[in-house]
Amino acid sequence: MGIHTAVFEQEAADRLALRELVDAYAHCADGRDAEGQMALFTNNTHFVVYMDSRSSEPTQELHGRDALLPVFDNLNTYETTTHFNGQSTVTVNGDSAAGETYCLAHHVWEVEGQRTLMIASIRYLDTFTKLDGQWFFAERKLMVDWTETRPSTP
Repeated sequence: MGIHTAVFEQEAADRLALRELVDAYAHCADGRDAEGQMALFTNNTHFVVYMDSRSSEPTQELHGRDALLPVFDNLNTYETTTHFNGQSTVTVNGDSAAGETYCLAHHVWEVEGQRTLMIASIRYLDTFTKLDGQWFFAERKLMVDWTETRPSTP
């Protein structure tokens, strides 16, 4: 953990904007706003999913903002989701930044008449870029550390 003797106004503004970007992603996911979610990414974004974070091979790799629609639209298979963003780190370097955010993603759906809950422990490894004063995801690696699936009550 770093020692901060002073934070410059621009750095503080950038850090806040980056946290708002990360939280907007979760908010759009839970609200099933795939178009809004896509708008958080650069046109030439790189999105990589590792359903097992220990694997060196990604489960899915997408290039470009338009390729994201099927991934984000897939959330409609669930009745509801709730993404809790936890601790995050970010390093800002001018108009680029890198960060890691922890998230517990809760997914509820029905399986053979039984309400089911799947919790995924996710780490997002992000590269950000600032374009025309606004921050975007340039690359997002979704790393699933573990999942748990169990029956749930209404």
